[in-house]
Amino acid sequence: MIAYSSYTDIELTDLLKSGDHTAFNEIYHRYWNKLLAIAYNHTKDKSSAKEIVQELFVSLWNRRDNIDIKSLNCYMATAIKFSVYKQIDRGRRRREIENKEYKQDLYTEDEFNIEARFLQEYINAQVEQLPEKCRLVFNYSRIKGLTNPEIARAMDISEKTVEGHLTKGLKIIRLNLKNSGFVSVIAYSTLYELLK
Repeated sequence: MIAYSSYTDIELTDLLKSGDHTAFNEIYHRYWNKLLAIAYNHTKDKSSAKEIVQELFVSLWNRRDNIDIKSLNCYMATAIKFSVYKQIDRGRRRREIENKEYKQDLYTEDEFNIEARFLQEYINAQVEQLPEKCRLVFNYSRIKGLTNPEIARAMDISEKTVEGHLTKGLKIIRLNLKNSGFVSVIAYSTLYELLK
């Protein structure tokens, strides 16, 4: 039996797509140190770097059926840089929100409330990225508080279309939140309140 360490990246990628755990483990051991070095070089924090790399490998396994990898080396290097930039951007946005809106209350608010407000800001940004009609329906419903029949009359569309746009908007936002890594233990109940 041929050792997996002798397989090329292309062979390992093909095996990964078929759900081969041993191929995944070989990719993990082959790229862990390299990715950790890249992540650490950007974050200067060993704990954060490890977390970023771990999340990348979890994502790689979960998305193995849908990924299109031409070069595993290039894919992993690009993915880790993107993951680092996402974390840096999340941290920057969190600091901006805290400094801009909550400077006075920063030392009195607990972590749950900060997380809730940060999630709301993130969701607001996601709403702005929705398709036009979907965004209008979402804003009528969640910001102006209109009922589905009221929205249908205001936009001259059927209630079923209103429901469709709301469902689509919520699905997109939830998926983006999941993919961005924002859904933490603290966020679950907050997220339910914001998107119900």
